[in-house]
Amino acid sequence: MHSREHNISVATFPFKANLSFKPIIRYWQQQHDGCRSSFMLCAQEINKQLKEAPELLEPIKDLTTLHKHECIIDLLMTAVFPPATREIEAIGTVGPQYDVSIYHTELFKQIILTDQNHLKRPLNIDEQRVLFNRVRMLYFLILEKFYGVQVPHDEFLIYTVPDYQLGLYRHYNVEINTQFLDITNTEPLPPLDEEAIQHLLDNIRDMDVWMEALPPRLFEVNGFYTLHLVDVTEQEVLSSLKNDLLERDVMLAADRFEQLQEKVRIYFKRPHLQLGVAAFHKNKSAFVNFGNKINHSFLLQSEPGSSSYVGFKTIYDSLVRDGNPLVVKDVEKTEQLPDGVREEMLGMGIRNIVLALLRYGDDPIGILELGSPNPGDLDNFSISKMEQFLPLFSVAVNRNSEEIEARVQAVIRDRFTAIHPVLEWRFREAALNLLEKMNHATGPVEMEPIVFPDVYPLYAAADVRGSSTERNTAILGDLIEHLQLAEAILKKAAEVHSLPIIDELRFSVSRHLEQLKQGILVQDGLTIFELIRTQAEPMFEFLEVTHPDLLPHIQAYRAAMDPELGILYKRRKAFEESLTLINETISDYVEQEELNAQQMYPHYFEKFKTDGVEFNIYVGASLEERQPFDLMFLRNLRLWQLMVMCEITRRTAALKPKLKVPLETTQLILIHSQPLAIRFRQDERKFDVDGAYNIRYEIVKKRVDKAHVRDTEERLTQPYKIAIVYSHAREANEYTEYIEYLQNKGILTGNVENLEVEDLQGVSGLKALRVEVNLNRDNPDGDAGEE
Repeated sequence: MHSREHNISVATFPFKANLSFKPIIRYWQQQHDGCRSSFMLCAQEINKQLKEAPELLEPIKDLTTLHKHECIIDLLMTAVFPPATREIEAIGTVGPQYDVSIYHTELFKQIILTDQNHLKRPLNIDEQRVLFNRVRMLYFLILEKFYGVQVPHDEFLIYTVPDYQLGLYRHYNVEINTQFLDITNTEPLPPLDEEAIQHLLDNIRDMDVWMEALPPRLFEVNGFYTLHLVDVTEQEVLSSLKNDLLERDVMLAADRFEQLQEKVRIYFKRPHLQLGVAAFHKNKSAFVNFGNKINHSFLLQSEPGSSSYVGFKTIYDSLVRDGNPLVVKDVEKTEQLPDGVREEMLGMGIRNIVLALLRYGDDPIGILELGSPNPGDLDNFSISKMEQFLPLFSVAVNRNSEEIEARVQAVIRDRFTAIHPVLEWRFREAALNLLEKMNHATGPVEMEPIVFPDVYPLYAAADVRGSSTERNTAILGDLIEHLQLAEAILKKAAEVHSLPIIDELRFSVSRHLEQLKQGILVQDGLTIFELIRTQAEPMFEFLEVTHPDLLPHIQAYRAAMDPELGILYKRRKAFEESLTLINETISDYVEQEELNAQQMYPHYFEKFKTDGVEFNIYVGASLEERQPFDLMFLRNLRLWQLMVMCEITRRTAALKPKLKVPLETTQLILIHSQPLAIRFRQDERKFDVDGAYNIRYEIVKKRVDKAHVRDTEERLTQPYKIAIVYSHAREANEYTEYIEYLQNKGILTGNVENLEVEDLQGVSGLKALRVEVNLNRDNPDGDAGEE
């Protein structure tokens, strides 16, 4: 976050301010004096208790006062905290100059408060921005109260907070209630004419301008304000944009980009708004215009070397340097644009633009363009709305920029089942039927269901054994080493410096270290990282200046940190690299062999990478438009699948000496002899099995990989072996033939186990053949398709 983007020169809160309950007490007195009988009993009780707590009528200087009067404060706060919603809402109150919550719900504390009830700084907002937001909020109230100017309050403030239980970030819309915040002037206020007020509104991102026009010493703030955190991760419009932008081809397909543009138009309430995106490839020092064929970037239409292209690159360089979005209210009258760019925009009918830099991490990767034919449609207030979806576009641009040249076809196949080559004919047929309906219908029409009946499923999975345990062990080990390095510096510092704060910090680090050695809870990581980032590392900066003899130890500490993450990331990196190598080895091999399998008989194929790789195949007459289907093709694919799993077992076993973490894989095949139906779900753009009976197959897929052998603690799946799970004896007989064939070729050993599988939730009666792969067989090609 660049400080110039939200400018305020002071480092502390500039207004005279007091925490006070007088505004909310006045609110209850008005209820007592009014005719709202439903509030009168509560108001009467508050007035009664206030006689015994006169200090609540004065500014609160000592927060311990609050503990003495918890009962009456509970009553007062019912105006803000409805009792029925206390368990489910995230609400907290904060004094005008404090970072401490004086009253809050439990959910608010879990999300944003420390153990001492201090507000945590969100990941996406630095301290300067927090101060900026607080000062600007008060200035907006001042402008409304003393000058009668209504400032738009539709700007969103989003807090990004890590959820360590889920392993992802959550975003909260912060609703600020200033009802119980009183602002009074302590001196006569300067007059502001219309031009001066407009100057302030044109500089809403520069509080220095406001502080010069309306010095903070003229005002006093009393009361408190309320923060209401609303989880907007699933908020309809932004969630819809997010889901679209996470799709891999969103920057490549013209119709998908048109959908994005339409949603942005609705978001800004501007029907003629144009959306553009241009990505910048740092390695090539050139723009990749997603609009070369589909007109996504309305600014980048010229070839490199032209005056307009050079001008556009100048704009980009300025955005990178300054960090500020560019707002041009009227292109025709502006002098902000380089030669060539202004004329080109006017030629396209663009009179009003906002250009914002797209970043992925700390790296600038492109520009988001918003344009309108109407001057003044977009202004400085539009930037705040843009900031809500800029990160989403950044993710989309980054993803497409990395994959656009090399993996377009693979992305389409992996992510968009609807255009899988085998099934394309059926979607084309459904689209033609839809167009025919639209030609004759007077109202809206729906796409017909796309269902493929009587298809045979083949499922296989290669899972990394104990991946969750290994990942947690790696995380724990890195945390322990990180704290040990910090502890060593603090021990040496304590020997040469007698500051009590060093002893206290050393005690905190040692205490966390001992807890880690005994095992860690998921949420402990946040507390430890906060301790290191906010206390230990600032202390190291102090120590390296005051005690140069500690400099080598501090430098060694920093050298151990990951340069990008700023934390010790050694064991976790080794684990992730090992897991990635296994996944890529399996995935690349399966994709290679899948090309051969398609030549046997066309079928639907999908692959998923998690901690391992699993893949589904569906084959049957309804999937293929022309070629007749015979059960011989099914048997051929089953044998192919078993051979592929044998080779995966061999290849992952051969990887083990090369892995930084010696991970092992287990292999599983699930047999389902009865044909089933699959239906395309348009909402999730994927296929699911159709029908209640067929759901049993999906249940087994999700649960069988963790199953045990009946009446034992032994896992069904084991390294270097393949578990073949079945329900009927005829299935076992078929696979016994395949096993004998592969034993004869030396691919499998003679070790074959007949096992019963423990009852799973909702499923019983499963059995399994467990075969052992011959790891010593010399098969450098490992080509299942040629067998």
